[in-house]
Amino acid sequence: MGKQFKLYIEGEWIDTDDVVDVANKYTQDTYATVAKASEKEVDQAISAAERAFKEQQMSPYKRYQVLKRVSELLQENKEEFAKTITMEAGKPLKQARTEVDRATQTIELSAEEAKRIHGEGVPVESAPGSENRMAFTIKVPVGVVGAISPFNFPLNLVSHKIAPAIAAGNAVVLKPASKTPVASLMLAEMFHEAGLPKGFFNVVVGSGSTVGNQMMKDRRIQLYTFTGSAEVGLKLKQNTGLNRLILELGNNSPVIVDKEADIDAAAKNTAAKSFAFAGQVCLSVQRLYVHEDVRQEFQEKFIKAVKELIVGDPSDDQTDVGPMISEDEAKRAEQWVEEAKQAGATVVHGGKREGALLYPTVLQNITPEMKVVCEEIFAPVVSLLPFTDIKECINEVNKSQYGLQGGIFTQNLDTAFYAAKHVQVGGLMINDSSQYRVDLMPYGGVKDSGSGKEGPKYSVEEMTEERLVVMNLNQ
Repeated sequence: MGKQFKLYIEGEWIDTDDVVDVANKYTQDTYATVAKASEKEVDQAISAAERAFKEQQMSPYKRYQVLKRVSELLQENKEEFAKTITMEAGKPLKQARTEVDRATQTIELSAEEAKRIHGEGVPVESAPGSENRMAFTIKVPVGVVGAISPFNFPLNLVSHKIAPAIAAGNAVVLKPASKTPVASLMLAEMFHEAGLPKGFFNVVVGSGSTVGNQMMKDRRIQLYTFTGSAEVGLKLKQNTGLNRLILELGNNSPVIVDKEADIDAAAKNTAAKSFAFAGQVCLSVQRLYVHEDVRQEFQEKFIKAVKELIVGDPSDDQTDVGPMISEDEAKRAEQWVEEAKQAGATVVHGGKREGALLYPTVLQNITPEMKVVCEEIFAPVVSLLPFTDIKECINEVNKSQYGLQGGIFTQNLDTAFYAAKHVQVGGLMINDSSQYRVDLMPYGGVKDSGSGKEGPKYSVEEMTEERLVVMNLNQ
């Protein structure tokens, strides 16, 4: 039997009668078992968070101290966390180490933001009849935050939800993905060791149909922060009343390679950024639009760079592309590729599957209605689409229901600015792929890619309320 973990509720480790088995995503052996929450434990966790928020308000400096210490503990335990992420998520070890470093930064940035929360003066005295009044705003925490995180970044995306919420003074109930809950529970240990008061961080593990639905319906939760599919995001929006939502949803990232691009740089960058973590990243390059004048040159260099990627055991330091989160997901992506082939697409590289391993796959002769291009494949599959006119290309890009991030490679400043103004995304990367992200930047999409922003500074804004205070001086 592998490692055993319990739920974390009100500063205590809670066992239950049922468990969730967590598989090693490469070998498919059971790596760990985690206590599975029932309605009872979910209610306990929400009650604990509500009680902590009402009874033990932390000062901004206390929040800073706790978060700063957690970031230090995370670095001290970097290798253990990285190996855990590799085991439970199948993420190549070198990418898992990068995720731990990024989570460290996310939590450290959140610590700093805890000391910067402030309101502003409001010149009500300038209104006739209010000459004897003064006003200002203060920022107050919203209360209990319900956080639901995905499998693909089981540490850093959790950190993007938990750390800003605590920095803002809120209490949190987290439901991590059932396939990757271990890193979240290990993070809870770090918060416990760092001295976070009981109840401010609670972790409950279980299915979305049980734990997620119960959280969604509980009116003691004032704000939900969710990363996942557009379908579940819509369900949250429809069923959480007037509660606040931060939704980071799907994408099918477009990247444009213009005729005036640095082709070598574009090919190397997109090859690396299309297949990291087996393409299971919301920002992974999926639609690659290449100008007809440079299509052949780009395609040759792109395929050459893709062939250099090492596919296999994620625990090997050299591996670039490991397994998908499950064999079922790999089969689904394989089926999408097969459907595209039957409709006329051709595979110019890859297409092979071994269990949960789907080799980097590149397609061409794509039409807009094929699922591999119009939906989010969330797999190591890229479609090459030629274009001749940049304006028509951007119009085609914008037909997508999604709009998280995109990219364009060009040395033409006019083209870059035109794209910046017209590509309908939350973030456009110039001379970089859609997958660029650092953790301090505002991150969020438009259309079916969601609403609200992540990034500690921006999440803190989302997770606080502005309260107006007016003083009647009676003079």
